Amino acid sequence: MRTPRPAPSVRSLSAILLAAALALAGCGADDSGGGASAKSAANGAGMTAGPDRAGGTAPAPTKSPLTQDAIVRTASLTVQVKSVPEALDRARAAAEGAGGYVGEENTSRVSGGHEHTRVVLRVPSGRYETVLAELQGTGRLIDRTARAVDVTDQVVDVAGRVKSQRASVDRIRALMDRATGLSDVVSLEGELSSRQADLEALLSRQASLKDRTSLATITLSLSETPVKKATGHHSPGVVDALSGGWHVFVTVLRWIVLALGAALPFAASAALLTLLWLRVVRPRLPRRREPAPAMTALGPLPSARPAPESTGERPERD
Repeated sequence: MRTPRPAPSVRSLSAILLAAALALAGCGADDSGGGASAKSAANGAGMTAGPDRAGGTAPAPTKSPLTQDAIVRTASLTVQVKSVPEALDRARAAAEGAGGYVGEENTSRVSGGHEHTRVVLRVPSGRYETVLAELQGTGRLIDRTARAVDVTDQVVDVAGRVKSQRASVDRIRALMDRATGLSDVVSLEGELSSRQADLEALLSRQASLKDRTSLATITLSLSETPVKKATGHHSPGVVDALSGGWHVFVTVLRWIVLALGAALPFAASAALLTLLWLRVVRPRLPRRREPAPAMTALGPLPSARPAPESTGERPERD
């Protein structure tokens, strides 16, 4: 007959349960840590293995190029064309088609009757090279000058100063809202006016930089190509002789008319002076007395009498 075993105590049961709980907690911590490490490892492996699966290494990030908004572009072109008006129309169409406009235009005539035009075009910086190439194709390029000036530092500096000046103006306005004394209000108003003037000057400079950087300036000079005369031998004919003679006749007649026109004021003045002399001055002059007859011992000499008119009769004799 077996003897019954004694029942386990409460302390032993508690120890067993505590040990089991600690074991389960340790297993859970290992599983979570392992999973996290596995995930991180998998992620790391995926990051390194991804480019290999794509067939190459990922390119290293490069520094972004300088934006065109921070560059002032100017160019000057001198082009010789056959017809200045046609080339000018093409230049206008190129600028307006690119989203720009004609800023200035000046047309004059040089020796020989040829036209010369100088036009200033403003085009977007992104279409600067395209428009420049189109303008060069209008004729024979004589001269070209291009310039690009980096004003990034100025743009950044002005933007920062505008931001600071606006904050300063806001602070002055906040102080004015809290001011109670009249002297404080007057002083703050003067300071606010000064700072607002500085802010407006900075904003004006910022707008000028934006205009110069967003729109490129192209100065185009157009001149007509001189027409070359034919150098071949040409024998003159009857038509050429008539044309030459008529040209000489017209030229001589023109010079005669010009000479008469030039002499007409002098002739009119001379005629007027002569008329005044005959009608006004000469009648008023004293008349000259006739000389007295010469005296002789026998008396005065007889004066000369006019010869009698011939009537066909003989004079009577004494």
